[in-house]
Amino acid sequence: METVSEFKGLNGNIVAFKEAVGDVEKVTFLGTPGVCTPFAALFSYAIRNKESHFISGTDIDACHQFEFKPYGMQLNEEVSDPHDSDAVVLLGGLTMPKANTDVDELNETIAEILKEDGKIIGVGYMDMFTKAGWLDKVDFDCIVDGTLTGVTKK
Repeated sequence: METVSEFKGLNGNIVAFKEAVGDVEKVTFLGTPGVCTPFAALFSYAIRNKESHFISGTDIDACHQFEFKPYGMQLNEEVSDPHDSDAVVLLGGLTMPKANTDVDELNETIAEILKEDGKIIGVGYMDMFTKAGWLDKVDFDCIVDGTLTGVTKK
């Protein structure tokens, strides 16, 4: 994959994601519980006019849809149906060793829920997908990769 655009800051990250999603109608995020869930909520807010779902790992039977509330995006308690998604968004936490993600199982899940002409979008930080060796294992259409730097001040 080659760099096609650059962004700075959190807002730039959100705009890059929104552009990657484009005009699709249904998006399903796959990520690890806890770490990825708030990122999925943040990015689903950026596309709040679209139907968005979250799957923890590859457990399709525990999928939940995001709902826009006055205080932000929240996952509904009811189980939702991620099938026929226009885009699947893989969150970088899946690549972390503690996640113990089986990439073959992940690809099976993607094949089950993604429309035939759908997009696979990676969203992560610090080149997680490359470092995990996933570029040869997952057929990404696009990866939105941010770099975090910062300081602590007193």
